[in-house]
Amino acid sequence: MATRCSSFRAEATLGAARAGVLRLPHGAVSTPAFMPVGTRAAVRGIAPEELRGAGVELVLANTYHLWERPGHGLIEELGGLHAFMAWDGPILTDSGGYQAFSLSERVTVDDAGVRFRSKLDGELRFLTPELAVEIQEAFGVDVAMVLDECVAFPATRTQAEVAVARTTAWLERSLRARTRPERTALFGIVQGSTFPDLRAAHAGTLAAMDLDGIALGGLSVGEGHEAMIAAVEACVPELPGGTVRYLMGVGHPGDIAEAVARGIDLFDCVLPTRMGRHGQAYTWEGRLNLKNAIFRRDPRPLDPATPDSPANAYSRAYLHHLLRSDDHLGRRLVALHNVHLYQQLVRELRAAITAGDADAFAAIRARAARASRPPPAVAADEGVQ
Repeated sequence: MATRCSSFRAEATLGAARAGVLRLPHGAVSTPAFMPVGTRAAVRGIAPEELRGAGVELVLANTYHLWERPGHGLIEELGGLHAFMAWDGPILTDSGGYQAFSLSERVTVDDAGVRFRSKLDGELRFLTPELAVEIQEAFGVDVAMVLDECVAFPATRTQAEVAVARTTAWLERSLRARTRPERTALFGIVQGSTFPDLRAAHAGTLAAMDLDGIALGGLSVGEGHEAMIAAVEACVPELPGGTVRYLMGVGHPGDIAEAVARGIDLFDCVLPTRMGRHGQAYTWEGRLNLKNAIFRRDPRPLDPATPDSPANAYSRAYLHHLLRSDDHLGRRLVALHNVHLYQQLVRELRAAITAGDADAFAAIRARAARASRPPPAVAADEGVQ
């Protein structure tokens, strides 16, 4: 068995929900945890010290984009990804497979890997499980994700079965390709589309392998909340209790709270920052489109129930003005506010689990669901500019 550079321990449970600690080379992460997405080694418009101020302990960066530019060789030459992006906490990188499938042109997938033409420079590229490991180890990140095949939704059962088999074969190759297990942990990825039996079987296969963590991939691709939850419920009973569980690319606050209730520990999603840049603020009273005319004369702070949010120093009317004026400050403030709310969500979930307070946990789930959708009075105004 490879030398472990990571460990996970669940320190409290509440039903299936867990509060724990994931220990990584660059620090400990309290779980459940949410990772903001720093696609190109930056959470767009938000500085590392602002992330720390929001309570972020772990960030995600994108292997595909950083492989294309500036390249893993240069990042390694400059001291690794931590030094490159001036972030001293843990970093997780995805394998680049999802982006190769979804963003590139002339993509072909076979058992060897993924061939595609880059949209950045038109270059023909070939991503293999071994190369995905090599790139991420060169970055020097705390957690590397294996290359997997993420099928589009909807998928036929045959397509899902092929993706499961190929992902397993690629995982075995990834394990053999590791050269720095003492520095970079390796997480496997469960596939199976929306077929619960395939999900459960694949989760059981990964549970028997020498992995530092197990992720659920191929979700948040259009299948909807119910199908996503069904996939989680199929997988979790098959996963070992001493291994961290990561739900990739999910989601709204309500999605996260429901997945935590079913035993998931880690999350990432572009929604809080992407929605913020488009003027969409998650608040505990509901999701607000601050570009709407209803906020033009609204003197209230954005969301007093998120007390640490820097956006609360400004009125909703002012934020509306900035966004309607296409001012970068408005986009940045709302994105940063959303990061604060997501961190508050996982912090409160941890506290309720640790305290064994089922009533508080249920109340947080209800608030998270409310934060995910527009309030009725605002929803009626949606589209009014």
